[in-house]
Amino acid sequence: MEKKRVIVGLSGGLDSTYTAMRYRDLGYDVVGVYLQMSDGDDSSMAKTAADQLGIPLYCVDARADFERYVKQYLVTSYAHGRTPNPCVMCNRYVKIAKLCEVAQEQGIDLVSTGHYAHICCDETTGRYYVKAAEDKKKDQSYVLWQLTQKMLSRLTTPMADLQKEEIREDALRQGLLAATARESQDICFLPNGDYVSFVESRLGPFPHGKFLDQDGKTVGEHQGIIRYTVGQRKGLGVALGQPMFVTDIDPVTNTVRLAPSGAEYMSHMRCSDLVYQKLAPEALRRGLRVSVKIRYAAKPADAVISSIDNDILDVCFDTPQRAVTPGQSAVFYDPEKKEDILFGGWIEK
Repeated sequence: MEKKRVIVGLSGGLDSTYTAMRYRDLGYDVVGVYLQMSDGDDSSMAKTAADQLGIPLYCVDARADFERYVKQYLVTSYAHGRTPNPCVMCNRYVKIAKLCEVAQEQGIDLVSTGHYAHICCDETTGRYYVKAAEDKKKDQSYVLWQLTQKMLSRLTTPMADLQKEEIREDALRQGLLAATARESQDICFLPNGDYVSFVESRLGPFPHGKFLDQDGKTVGEHQGIIRYTVGQRKGLGVALGQPMFVTDIDPVTNTVRLAPSGAEYMSHMRCSDLVYQKLAPEALRRGLRVSVKIRYAAKPADAVISSIDNDILDVCFDTPQRAVTPGQSAVFYDPEKKEDILFGGWIEK
């Protein structure tokens, strides 16, 4: 009988290497794919992992898509006073998209990654959706909300039911060289996290401007809008006699608005560009109860859909939420289980 085949996105890190090993040990014909995202990327770890596992490795040039959908997106977002989600864009438009392209070209049905999240299918509706992983500290469901139904129908994530420490211990026992690999960076192409220098290398220095208080009064000078994000308290460079938080960034007037403690909490938000997973588009309605995460590390917050206008919706939180930040993802989960993704969107206001 012919072996089942699977494409595995292989960076050479622990998670992707362990994923490939699990499928190999299950008897699959595993094909490793390394995605080159930037000019300086080094595929040596992926090649080492593939050699150790005894699987073929293909290197795919993804630099053009990564430049367009991740790097330029990050630059544009900060320039417009928004705080971007590069991992969300990368998963949708580069990583999973490219792996699915390779799978299509080679006539392979399955694509697999080392993400910590379940991929499920609702037997009643036939809709695919992402569900939170067993290891809640590593859960990556939040960054997969933009994946399409077609992508989800191909994707498998065998790490979803495992704990990271158990994986590392098993990898050490089995002698995987990737067992001691470093954890991946939040922004992989900015290992030092200096996004300001990166943005200014593309657009030039950002001009200084005014800090405004809640009444619109000038209370200081900011160092360029890209250095700030909604909810920020530290590093403002102004002393106003009490803790102050960034509550708004206006790229048109080049101003950053500050407010005292308490004003950084919001009762409402507006979202756009929705992508539906477990919930079908026609099932979205005013009054729908949801549980929503407004950033990766946030706890799900209970809320209700207060209005819908085409692809834009307003949300009312049961309890005001801190630093609802334009440009970040709002991921809506089942209000009962708080694990199944219903849909997601981008935070506007």
